[in-house]
Amino acid sequence: MKSIIENTVKFVKEKLEGAEAGHDWFHIERVWKLSKKIAATEKCNEEVVELAALLHDIADPKFHNGDETIALTVSREFLEGQNAPENVIEQVLYVIKNISFKNRGEAPVNPPIELQIVQDADRIDAIGAIGIARTFNFGGFKNNPMYDPFIEPKLNMSKEEYKKSNGTTINHFYEKLLLLKDFMNTEEGKKIAEERHQYMLNFLDQFYKEWNVD
Repeated sequence: MKSIIENTVKFVKEKLEGAEAGHDWFHIERVWKLSKKIAATEKCNEEVVELAALLHDIADPKFHNGDETIALTVSREFLEGQNAPENVIEQVLYVIKNISFKNRGEAPVNPPIELQIVQDADRIDAIGAIGIARTFNFGGFKNNPMYDPFIEPKLNMSKEEYKKSNGTTINHFYEKLLLLKDFMNTEEGKKIAEERHQYMLNFLDQFYKEWNVD
């Protein structure tokens, strides 16, 4: 297992060189570490967890015209090249296919624990101080306005609406980030998310005070 993990780390680092800062190697590394932290509290296939965490954003659809198949193809080709067992490959691809927040409407009813773990880790990295930094970085990357008090958040968007959304960065908190705490699967994930959720609420309070020059 150690050699395939090491090879995957090297592969992902090279593949994501120059990626947008919120979806680069350091994001992958944090999700990987969080996944291992959560996995330590659950009975699971740790190899599947680690590989899925490392490969989950190898070709994020946001940067590939919404194509959700590229990551699956790239991951399969890589894992086959590493002589990974077919059952491991299928489990890793299952996590990658079902991890996304925008796909929650199509989520499996009884997701395997490996998906629950990596999904929690990925969502945890989208909240708290890191989540705030990533959100503003991506908003700047898309040249979205930081905040406009006359533009309301769009709640309950469909998958297609969510993919095409170009709202304000602050609205993204209400459209996604503040919702994530209640989507956690594992007890460890819920515990970590609670603290980060509160941090975002405190940030928003301060943001509005400064925006309104209170």
